[in-house]
Amino acid sequence: MANADQPNAPAGGPASCRPRYPMKLHGAPVMRTANDCGAIRVVTSEMTIAALLTEYLRQAGVRHVFGYPGESIVDFMEATRHGGGRGPAVVSAAREASAAFMAEGAAMATGRIGACVSTLGPGSTAVLNGVASAMLDRVPLLAVSGQVDSRREQYWTHQLVDHDRLFAPVTKLAARLEPPSADIVIRRALKTAIAERPGAVHLTVTHDTFGKIVTGERDPQVPPLSAAARGGLDVFPGGDPAELLGSARRPVLLAGAGAVRCQAGPELDALATQAGIPVVVAAMAKGIVPEDHPYFAGVLDMAGGQVIWDLLAGADLIVTAGFDPVELITPWRVSTPVLHVDTTPNIDQIYPAATEIVGNVASALSYLSVRFKGEPRWSEGEVATHRASLRAAWQAGFDDGALNPSEVVTLAREAAPRATVMTADVGSHKIMVGQAWRAGAAREALITNGLSAMGFGLPAAIGAALERGPASGPVVCLTGDGGFAMTATELSVAASLKLPLVVVVFADGNLNRIVLHQQAAGVPLTGTGLPPTDIPALAEALGCDGVRVDSASGYEKALAEAFTVGRDRPLVIEARISTSQYEAQF
Repeated sequence: MANADQPNAPAGGPASCRPRYPMKLHGAPVMRTANDCGAIRVVTSEMTIAALLTEYLRQAGVRHVFGYPGESIVDFMEATRHGGGRGPAVVSAAREASAAFMAEGAAMATGRIGACVSTLGPGSTAVLNGVASAMLDRVPLLAVSGQVDSRREQYWTHQLVDHDRLFAPVTKLAARLEPPSADIVIRRALKTAIAERPGAVHLTVTHDTFGKIVTGERDPQVPPLSAAARGGLDVFPGGDPAELLGSARRPVLLAGAGAVRCQAGPELDALATQAGIPVVVAAMAKGIVPEDHPYFAGVLDMAGGQVIWDLLAGADLIVTAGFDPVELITPWRVSTPVLHVDTTPNIDQIYPAATEIVGNVASALSYLSVRFKGEPRWSEGEVATHRASLRAAWQAGFDDGALNPSEVVTLAREAAPRATVMTADVGSHKIMVGQAWRAGAAREALITNGLSAMGFGLPAAIGAALERGPASGPVVCLTGDGGFAMTATELSVAASLKLPLVVVVFADGNLNRIVLHQQAAGVPLTGTGLPPTDIPALAEALGCDGVRVDSASGYEKALAEAFTVGRDRPLVIEARISTSQYEAQF
C-alpha cells in the first residue's frame, strides 16, 4: 500500500540531481535536497537526425561518444564535429567492443549516460558484449549502430544483421530512428536507459537516415534523467519496517548499486552510526561508505567472503539498501530475515522479504533513522574485530618469498592519491581487488560484477579518465594478464590522448580462475596457459612506458614514479605474482 502523502516530485535533471521537497511515511518527515536542474530546449527548425541525436546527447551531459568509424555513421560523426566545440566528441577505440566498455566506464564514473556508436554488420556484433555488460551492471548506456540503407535493408545480405533480434535480449529497448518519430524515440531511449533499474538501450539508424530532416511534431526536450527523483515510498505488508529494525538485536546493512544511484551515502552513514549497524557492501557499491568508516564490514563475495557470509548468517535482520541480486557471485546462502529497501520491489526473489520499502533508497534510510530508538546494536570494537578476521582471511596464502596479489592492491592504494579512481578487470585478481582496495567515495572503484566480462578494465579506465578530466585525479587500472591481452591495443588510444593512466597487470601466465576449477575437478590443465608476452616492450611499442617487477620493493619503486605530476602517457607495470593467495581463496 502507498504510505507517502506528498505529491510527486517535480521533474528533475541529470542523474546528479536530487529532488527537494518534504516526504512523509507513517507521519515521519523525510527531507531530500537537490540541485536546481532543469531541461534545456533544443532549436530544431531544419535539423537532421544526426544533429538531433548529437544535441540530445549534449543536453544529457554526454561529453564523449566512443566508437569506431564506418561509412554508415559518417553523418553522425560530422554532426558532432560541427557542434561548435560544445561536444560530444567522438573517440575512436581500437575496436568496437572496447568502445562500449569505455562508454560504460564513463557512465560508472559520473552517473550520467554513457554513449557508444558502431557501424553496421561486424561493428554492431562487436559492440554487443559491452552493451550486455552495461545492461547487467545496471549502467545507463545508449548504443547506436548504423545499418545498410533502407532501400536494400529488406533483401540485402552483405554485412546485414537484424539488430532488433540481436540487441533485444540484452537491452531495455531496441528501436530504430526514422524521421517522423526520431524525436520521441530518442527521448524514450534516454528515459528508458536511466529509469530504474538502469541499463542499456540500442538504436538502429540506416545509412540514408542520419542525413534526413526530422519531420512531424516535436517537443525536443531532454526528459528528467534523475533515477533518484521519486515521489514517495511504498511499504508492502509484513510489519512496520521501522519497528522491524528497532526490534532487531544484531542487524546488518547490505548496500548495493541502487544506493550509489540514489546517492544514499550520507543516509547510510547516519543510520549505521546512529544505530550501530555494520555495513557490508556489494562490489559495485564500494565507497558508498568510506572503507575506513568504523562500521564498514567488508565487501560481499570477494576475497575472504566466507567471513562476510558468517556475519550475515549470524545477524537477526539484513537490511538490503539498494542491493541488487545481480551483484551476487555465489548463491544466497543464509536464512536471516530481510527488510528489502530498493527503488524496485523484490521481484528477483533470490531472498524472501516479508517487508519491503520501495522508493528512493536515501529517503528510506532517512525514514528508518528518524524512527530508530535505543542503543547502538553493535559496538565499534565488535566491528573492528570482524574486520581483523576478514583481513586475515583475504591475506591467507601469503608467500613471503614473492610478490603477492594482496600486496599489488594495497601498495597501489597506499601510493595513489586519495581521490584516485580504480577500474578492475575480471579474474582471480578481481576477487582480491574487490576486498583489499580501500575506496573513499562512491564511483571511485569501478568493478563489473553483473556480466563480469573480461576486457572491461583498461577501456573503462580510458572512458573514466576522459569523462572525469585530468583535474579530478588519476585513474588506475588493475587487470589480469588474460583481460589485458584482450584489450592491450587500447593503450595506443590512451597514449594518443595523453592520459597518464597507471595500468597494473597481475601476471601469472594463465587464466587462474579456470585453472583452479580444472584442478578442483581433477582434469588436466587445458587451454588456460597464456603465451609469454613482454608486456613492458608491448607498452613501449604502443606509446606508453613499461616496467616489470617481481618484488614488493621493486613494485613500490615503480609506483613512486607512477603518480608524479606532469606525466602525459600511460605507465604499464607488469607485476609477476605468486598465485598461492588465489589458491587459498578458491
